[in-house]
Formats: sequence, structure tokens, C-alpha cells
Amino acid sequence: MKLTVRKRQIGAIPVLEVVPEDLVYEAVPLVVYYHGWQTRKELVLTQGRKLAAKGMRVILPDADNHGERLRPVSPIISQTFWSSIYSNLFEFEYLLDYFRKLNLVTDKIGVGGVSMGGMTTCALLTQHPEITAAACVMGTPSPVKYRDYMLRRGAKEGVKLPKDFVHLLSWVEDYDLSRHPETLEKRPLYFWHGRQDEKIPFEEVAAFVDKHPEQRLTFAKEDAHHLVQVATMEEVAASFGQQLL
Repeated sequence: MKLTVRKRQIGAIPVLEVVPEDLVYEAVPLVVYYHGWQTRKELVLTQGRKLAAKGMRVILPDADNHGERLRPVSPIISQTFWSSIYSNLFEFEYLLDYFRKLNLVTDKIGVGGVSMGGMTTCALLTQHPEITAAACVMGTPSPVKYRDYMLRRGAKEGVKLPKDFVHLLSWVEDYDLSRHPETLEKRPLYFWHGRQDEKIPFEEVAAFVDKHPEQRLTFAKEDAHHLVQVATMEEVAASFGQQLL
């Protein structure tokens, strides 16, 4: 299948749009797929191509502070990381509305992402019932636990964080899927995580999956570090193809 990759500027958000050439002007299922920390949209283009080849429109945005929006990372540890996720949450509905107004999307909406993008995905599920299916690759549904993990790690390594660090990030409590699992409403959610992940703890995802057998969760786990292989991208694409088409 021949694909077209188009650069768009949607307001302040640079994106890549990937779609089968014969479906460019058709309303098809849409997937928004988010990159990870300190990377950019081009680095999830292979994933985007695999998704689009299933017959979907795929939107790959640059998160704030990344890619074409790159600015110096704040000297205050983790400030830029959390503000990037926050901006993703703010911008999600804006991206959807753009393609809805062009009549280029059906009612089938997918969201996925890698690492920071996976955290964005799980957070969006708590607030957006219009999302049909999702995939979290090397992310976590437990941002509160991750916030606390960063706090403990900072203390251990002698990294100074603001004394009101927890209060500054109090918003993550409302976007914590592990605290609000009822918002998932049995929508299909695919997880992939490496047991040796040194950046985002494997245990957070494993605990969530084990605790919620009533939900439609798929958990692919491997003896791997914080790195995505092509086979994982194909599994993600297959999952969305099954749920959205």
C-alpha cells in the first residue's frame, strides 16, 4: 500500500500526517501517536507508517519543548518533562477538532505513544471517552507513583527539587488511570514494557494489569530495556487494526 507523509502546522503544533494515498481525502479512523522524552515526531514515523498501512490516518505531533518546538531544558529537574505532558493533554482535543472540521475522521479514535507518549496516552484515557482504543509502550498508567519515584530518586542522588514538588504536580492525580480505572470503561488498552526498563518501572504497569482483570487489557512483556523493536511496532499496529477497523 502506498502511503503519503505530509507535514502540517496545526496552530502552533507541527505534525506529520501519514495516510494511505487513496484515502487522503476520506474519513477514516484516526490515531494520534506521541513520541517520547527528548525525541521528536520523526522518530515514531516508522510506527506511524505501520499504523497507516492498516488503513488509518495517523497524526504524529511534536510535543512542546521537542522537535521543531525545541527549547532549552529547564535547569529545574523534571519541569520540562511534566510541562511537555501537560501540553500534550491541552492540545489533544485541538488536534481532533482540526481533522473533524475537515471531515477526515470517523468516530473511531486511537491514541498511543512511547515512554512520555505512553504516559500521555494513559492520562488522556481518564478524560476522553471518545477514545476507542489505546496503546501504551514503555509508559505508565500511574503518574502519581512515577512522580513519587522521581522524588525518591532525586533525594537519593542529591538532586534538589522544589519543596512543593508534589503540590506543583497535583494535577496528575486527576489524570492517573490507576487511581481512576473506571474511566477506562473496558476500552481496549495495549501495554508493552520491558522487564529491565531502567527509566519507567515495569512494576507499575504489571501491578495495574494484575489489579484489573475486568478491563480489556493486553500486556506484552519481554526481557528488554527502554527500547522499542520493530516487532513491537507491528504488534501495536495489529492491535489498533483489530480495534479500529
